[in-house]
Amino acid sequence: MARESIDKSLLQTFVPVNALSGDQLDWLLDQQEVCRYVSGDVLFSLGDEDNTTIYLLSGKVELTDENGNTEVVSAGDSASWHPLDHAQPRRSTARAISEVSVVRFDSFRLDTILSWDQSAGYVILDINANSAYQNDREWMIRLLRSKLFHRVPPTNILEIFRRLRAFRQKEGDVIIRQGEAADCCYILKEGVCEVAVSMGDSEPTPVAMLEEGQWFGEEALLSGKPRNATVTMATDGVLMRLDRKDFDALLREPIINTLPVDQVQDAIEKGATWLDVRTSDEFDQGHLEGASNMPLNVLRLKSRLLDPSRTYVAYCDTGRRSATAAFLLKNAGLDVIVLDGGLNANAATLNESMTQG
Repeated sequence: MARESIDKSLLQTFVPVNALSGDQLDWLLDQQEVCRYVSGDVLFSLGDEDNTTIYLLSGKVELTDENGNTEVVSAGDSASWHPLDHAQPRRSTARAISEVSVVRFDSFRLDTILSWDQSAGYVILDINANSAYQNDREWMIRLLRSKLFHRVPPTNILEIFRRLRAFRQKEGDVIIRQGEAADCCYILKEGVCEVAVSMGDSEPTPVAMLEEGQWFGEEALLSGKPRNATVTMATDGVLMRLDRKDFDALLREPIINTLPVDQVQDAIEKGATWLDVRTSDEFDQGHLEGASNMPLNVLRLKSRLLDPSRTYVAYCDTGRRSATAAFLLKNAGLDVIVLDGGLNANAATLNESMTQG
């Protein structure tokens, strides 16, 4: 089995990857794992729990379920635009019946990127609408492209901006020193910083320059290890500081009502309504019977169509997007439950409730 890479244009043919913006597609492209198989190779087996999303790039794959029923998926067919047997544990065995190549993504990471990307539009709207951010909009929006934000629940992003504190610095000021314990991180609002690393007793060697809109100091907070570099102001400038206690708090998910599938089904029987927050392409491919489709990226606009007297059960593939949706809807005064683990983790239980596109 050999490995290769694919380009962005090919990624944009897959559902729901095609819903991502250009910046997030670039980041996802770095996470890809492309594998090639020969005829007879098994891509995955019935019952596997690999937590991966797999798309067929070339060749033909035969899917065989527990009853011996088979389906052949060929690259380029409409079925190949969607993940192969997108359920955990797998409901079939996938075997190559020709030379085959596939691209694999970690399912939770993909859903996290989708959740973040589709929520970023709301954050940008809030930044542009808030007069208090009038002089800060450019660097704040540029900061949203930082990979650190993929670790932050989208619903916490505006709270980060609220907790930042500004400090004016002079050229030559040492902001953090290599080897020290970490108690905060910084965003460079104005100016330029120099990053230097010292090996043993040697003099620090410059290794990078930081420009406006970049984070630094967060790695030590995440790892709990001492600072791994010294950062000095190369010019006069302004830093935005986020203390450890705020950093730790903002990495945590907001509290939402997440329930296992059996309790969710009880809620549905008592009158709750399924709310599918995946993209319309995903919904059309297959969804739970009676579900309404309200993609995360249009949720604010369409939430006024929901009945505040009803209870809604939000779902997506892994639970990541539906958790963000639940938080947004909760703030709008709606009662929302999240299906724990999403469709992927509950495919066997919910299979009979699925309506195929």
